[in-house]
Amino acid sequence: MLFRDVVGQEDIKRRLLAETHTGRIPHALMFCGPAGSGKLPLALAYARYLLCESPSETDACGVCPACRMTQNYAHPDLHFSFPVVRYKDAERSVSDVYLDKWREQLTRSPYFDLADWLADMEAGNQQAMIYAAESDAIQKRLSLKSSQGGRKVLVMRWPEKMRVECANKLLKLIEEPPVGTVFLLVSETPDKVLPTILSRTQSIRVPALEQGILEQALITRHHLRPEEAGLPARLACGSYTAAVKALTVNNESALFFDLFVMLMRLSYQRNIKEMRKWSERIAAMGRERQKDFLAYCQRLIRENFIYNFHREELTYQTPEENNFSKNFARFVNERNIIPIMEELSAAERDIEQNTNPKMVFFDFALKMIVLLIQ
Repeated sequence: MLFRDVVGQEDIKRRLLAETHTGRIPHALMFCGPAGSGKLPLALAYARYLLCESPSETDACGVCPACRMTQNYAHPDLHFSFPVVRYKDAERSVSDVYLDKWREQLTRSPYFDLADWLADMEAGNQQAMIYAAESDAIQKRLSLKSSQGGRKVLVMRWPEKMRVECANKLLKLIEEPPVGTVFLLVSETPDKVLPTILSRTQSIRVPALEQGILEQALITRHHLRPEEAGLPARLACGSYTAAVKALTVNNESALFFDLFVMLMRLSYQRNIKEMRKWSERIAAMGRERQKDFLAYCQRLIRENFIYNFHREELTYQTPEENNFSKNFARFVNERNIIPIMEELSAAERDIEQNTNPKMVFFDFALKMIVLLIQ
């Protein structure tokens, strides 16, 4: 990944290059911003620039031995840390176990989300975490001398998934890393990162991509006509990852839409027996997918509330979602919008805390019977 391969974010590229040229390279950077904005690609491009043997003013050379190794993310001084599912036991649940899969995913595209990574690991019902054993593995890796005699870079994805024990053990290392070592942390929710970790990093806010930039990227990289790029770019809400997924048949989104429609119809009909079957179907999914479904529900409830204002430029729905809203939007109003969103947030919290998903979703379904008639 080179800087020129990163979609948009020109201001941040210039800032990173300027700091490097003046020798003001922070020992720990936190790239934070919404999903799909390009945080990980920026971190990877910056890592490649730092490790390059003959960088230009604007990018890594791409041809030196270091760049060739970094191209496949196999440079010996480029290290990765990321959430994993439990592997046999907690002591052996470290990034190195899944490193080959991680590099394969990065090689396919650095624009991916947690759901994609969980699918690569075949996570099933497990939640991905950065376990305490990861801190020991990181310290061991970074204690070694640079194989190329230069810098060492550690890219940590989703640091918000770090267990407290792991974060506490890394505090000293991040505050006073070995000479020439740079930490690059990439997070969607930095507010969930341990504050003592945050205080030891310099934050770079990566904004959502503008619709025009997304349209141009889809036209040039995916060979779409301008009239074809408009809708996916708009619905992506600043996420290149979402825009690319919108180009293909997204079975996940279609499933979530069907489940949402089914719940709303069953709640309106007060069909308790089928609602119980619905909750059991959701419960069979992995917990990360359950959280994604709840986030999808929150988005669709919000879109249906806005739909009532009859301002098409304010709604971001697919044609199928928009068609459903024609009849359903009237059931979402100023009296129940906040209670519905609160119940969805509570359900997401309960799933995060490993509450029985059958109980969580059946309870939410029953509450929707009352909320929809308010």
